[in-house]
Amino acid sequence: MRKHLISILFFVCLSNLFCIAQTVAPYKNPKFPIEQRIKDLLSKMTLEEKVGQLNQVNGGVMTGPAAEGDPGAKAKLDMSRKGMVGSFLNVTGAKETRAVQEIAVKESRLGIPLLFAFDVIHGYKTIFPIPLAETCSWDLALMEKSASMAAAEASSAGLHWTFAPMVDIARDPRWGRVMEGAGEDTYMGSKASYARVKGFQGDLTDVYHVMACMKHFAAYGLAEGGREYNTVDLSRYALQDIYLPPFKAGVDAGAATVMNSFNIVDGIPASGNKYLVTDVLKNQWKFKGFVVSDWASFGEMITHGYAADSKDAALKAFNAGSDMDMESRVVIENMVQLVKEGKVTQARLDDAVSRILYYKFKLGLFEDPYKFSDERRESVTLLNDKFVQAAREASQRSMILLKNDNNTLPLSKTTKNIAVIGQLADSQADALDFWIAKGEPKDVVTILQGIKNKVPQSNVSFAKGYTITTDGSDALYNSTEATIAEAVNTAKSADVVIAVVGLSGKVAGEARALTNIEIPAEQMKMLQAVKATGKPVIVVVSTGRPMVIPWLSQNVPAILYAWMPCTQGGNAAADILFGDYNPSAKTTMSFPYTTGQIPVYYNQKSTGRPYQDEPNSPGNFWVSRYRDAPNGPLYPFGYGLSYTTFDYSAPTLNKVELNRGENLVVKVTIKNTGKYDGEEIAQLYIRDMVASLVRPVKELKGFQKIMLKTGESKEVTFTLTNSDLSFYDGEGKSHLEPGTFKVFIGGNSRDVKEVSFSLK
Repeated sequence: MRKHLISILFFVCLSNLFCIAQTVAPYKNPKFPIEQRIKDLLSKMTLEEKVGQLNQVNGGVMTGPAAEGDPGAKAKLDMSRKGMVGSFLNVTGAKETRAVQEIAVKESRLGIPLLFAFDVIHGYKTIFPIPLAETCSWDLALMEKSASMAAAEASSAGLHWTFAPMVDIARDPRWGRVMEGAGEDTYMGSKASYARVKGFQGDLTDVYHVMACMKHFAAYGLAEGGREYNTVDLSRYALQDIYLPPFKAGVDAGAATVMNSFNIVDGIPASGNKYLVTDVLKNQWKFKGFVVSDWASFGEMITHGYAADSKDAALKAFNAGSDMDMESRVVIENMVQLVKEGKVTQARLDDAVSRILYYKFKLGLFEDPYKFSDERRESVTLLNDKFVQAAREASQRSMILLKNDNNTLPLSKTTKNIAVIGQLADSQADALDFWIAKGEPKDVVTILQGIKNKVPQSNVSFAKGYTITTDGSDALYNSTEATIAEAVNTAKSADVVIAVVGLSGKVAGEARALTNIEIPAEQMKMLQAVKATGKPVIVVVSTGRPMVIPWLSQNVPAILYAWMPCTQGGNAAADILFGDYNPSAKTTMSFPYTTGQIPVYYNQKSTGRPYQDEPNSPGNFWVSRYRDAPNGPLYPFGYGLSYTTFDYSAPTLNKVELNRGENLVVKVTIKNTGKYDGEEIAQLYIRDMVASLVRPVKELKGFQKIMLKTGESKEVTFTLTNSDLSFYDGEGKSHLEPGTFKVFIGGNSRDVKEVSFSLK
């Protein structure tokens, strides 16, 4: 009997367990496919809860002693409890993100986890070179690696999502945000976009990667006058052929999210632009992720004069295909009513919510909402030795040697007396730009410190030469008779002078547009006085953009373009200056002679009256030219020196007549003709001589970075496909047209050797 009762109880227990299992909602069961879990969750959500998923709020610190008594923090947490927030930005740190996530998961009706987002542009705690500088390495593996390390640090601090990479093509160095991108070229921009998305995201199945967000969609890099938030006006042809391909590359890499731009396109703000967001991104490219506004850009459509009020703004943004509203609150305030009125369909609402929920499931947040918020992992990840060393290597590979007359560099480590001059050489704060996430000045190795670390046996003296005063996001430069005299006296007692000039990091990044991108006048006074001493002067430029530097190019023997030094820039600069690293970086934005030339870029289109290179050639008067400056840049796209030299043979082709469907194989032999082992970046360009739409005079279509020992030669092979010979029209249709093409190969876009072929 007892045995029988035990059996009955056993089966009752099993039955109860089975019943309990049956009552667990499918959306909470990881064994179900994500699509089925989304469908189940949508069926349980109220209209208000669905709209809440579309709302991203600026969080900041909302828990703990720092938030006590803050009514704003309490209000935001109450919104989370009610399911009125889908994502917070600027909530960081494993402890804080866990505390906020617990409230969302445990105190809201359905326990839907939050997404935590932050601007991790080029590092979270360990700050890598600015993206523009890093692109000058032409090293795609490096770009992917540094993005993955930034993601590892960010994810250890509880973050799921970064607002990077910026993939805008930018040809105006007055725009402060050029530092965030890959420069002026569509091909390079597309390659960098793909690499950085892969680096940030991996496959999103572990806790070491975060969702990427390509920005700004689209054509924001063309803001008129280089002025932040300004108008953009361009043809559909330029949009499709120049500005959209880097976004398409990121979509192909699996980017989870895309961010609207602030500008208008075809007279319509990007946030409400159905052609961009729905027709191109979601329909043509089959983008499966979600679109987030830039900060308040939905609401700013009112100021643009495109939306009448906040309700109209929400309607136009959402029906254009944009999904999540960052901080304008127009969606959370109006979407419920818009759906009830039938102005927004339930299908459109469910599509947007589904896209957001997909990534919450994909990241595993429903199974473990706190998997990214691990204080132990955070403590051993941030600023660890591996990441710091990688930042140093990235900086080495990103700094450009622009000039080196008479082999001025590298310097001997036995140099007895070295003068380092310029406040930028010893300012940790000015070595960091606007986008430094959780980076701190105290962790920066300055150029002065890097030099002292490199040559401890030398007498390294320092003089400020000029001072920098920062006021909010601005920087003021000043020199006096006393600061200049100190610099001159310091130079006189030295064997060599290393002068560091440029711009403070306070003017690199968003809302840092400048009309004058020359070396500040007060710095030039100091520099000219130091040069007058007769001592050899090496100039290191610290800045977040290409600058107008013709005086430097004409008057000093060596120029090292160090960009923003960031965490390990000082050590990296010293590695180059003293020959422990042979520089190999090359420009990805052209350097103008004057501000008046801007925009100046290599892949311009020919006019009907092109200027010839020979200034005195007949018929060279009534042509497209400046009377007071050259047409071309001071330093062209793809330019950069090494401590060694390279010689290129004439390129050869596998055939001079190519049939449609065939590949063209181009070969060139490169020889290291100098005294140092070194890396060279071989670049291949093409020109379509006659086409149904006018094509650029040169287009980058391939590059290879090779290491050559002194005296060594290597044959480099490029393969051009039909895709490389094609172009996009204004509707995004690819064209491959027969005719004559030129192929150019060289060490930069200007100094090339050419050969021709025809496509049948």
